[in-house]
Amino acid sequence: MRNDGRTIAGVAYGIGAGALWGLVFLAPELVPEFGPLQLTIGRYFFYGLFSLCLLAPIWHKLKPLLGRREWLALGWLALTGNVLYYILLASAVRLGGIAMTSLVIGFLPVAVTIVGSRDKGAVPLRRLIPSLALSALGAVCIGWQALAGPASESVLKQVVGLLCAVGALISWTCYAVGNSRWLMRLDHVSPHEWNMLIGVVTGAQAVLLIPLALALATESHAALAWMKLAGVAAAVAILCSMVGNALWNRMSKLLPLTLVGQMILFETLFALIYGFLWEQRLPTALEYVAFTLVVLSVVSCLAVHAQPRSNVSHAAAPPYSDAHSQKGS
Repeated sequence: MRNDGRTIAGVAYGIGAGALWGLVFLAPELVPEFGPLQLTIGRYFFYGLFSLCLLAPIWHKLKPLLGRREWLALGWLALTGNVLYYILLASAVRLGGIAMTSLVIGFLPVAVTIVGSRDKGAVPLRRLIPSLALSALGAVCIGWQALAGPASESVLKQVVGLLCAVGALISWTCYAVGNSRWLMRLDHVSPHEWNMLIGVVTGAQAVLLIPLALALATESHAALAWMKLAGVAAAVAILCSMVGNALWNRMSKLLPLTLVGQMILFETLFALIYGFLWEQRLPTALEYVAFTLVVLSVVSCLAVHAQPRSNVSHAAAPPYSDAHSQKGS
């Protein structure tokens, strides 16, 4: 097919983004003395700072292209895809564990794909049911052992952790869908520039959270601990937020939303792989089954999109993407 090259490149970008994003699950383990809010502020402060430095030389070119609608979208995407999502994710990992959080976040492909199936020209949902079923089964296998085993925390903590994970699922689904659609309609702003703009807005939101973090602080930390937090936050900002998001945005320009959803599975897979390395153990039989189901889910989804179809185009306009000025309103 003439779009095979675009699809292969898009999948490669998706795998790269997942490999980097999986690292965020390790961050709470690397600096356990700091809470989710402090981790979030540190990560996105550096993300915003680095983005600002990269945008400064081209700001004169970008400023006229951004209107009120674009800035509102940037604020909403920064909140749902970064600040709110990471606070909820880190809280879920702390309260419910990595396995339970992975189980819930593992349903992201299902949620995004179902939403994407409503787009004009998208692959019909009925043709994606086998892929969605494999995805759901893989997610269930990933978290089954932790949920079936004895809980190490109180029931209340488990429930709150589960609610945080569900909140993270909803938050990032909104981001994935909204970001993909905005990238399709923004011909005047590159994916890299859009990523940096989101970074600047996210950094501003992180700065606004500093007074809240100071008010909620219950213990002091040594200078070495703060330096460790800064190092972890800077590394996560560069690898996950900047490089990972840049790869994801490139992928979103190449693949339809129904296939974009499947790419999120790689974040869960790599998060588990890093978890096994951190815990210095091999996957269990059930975890091997989960890996197999996840791979089959992505492969089956790719097969559906590779089948000839007359009216499907990854660049099809979303339901609400009517013409708008490049400079916004």
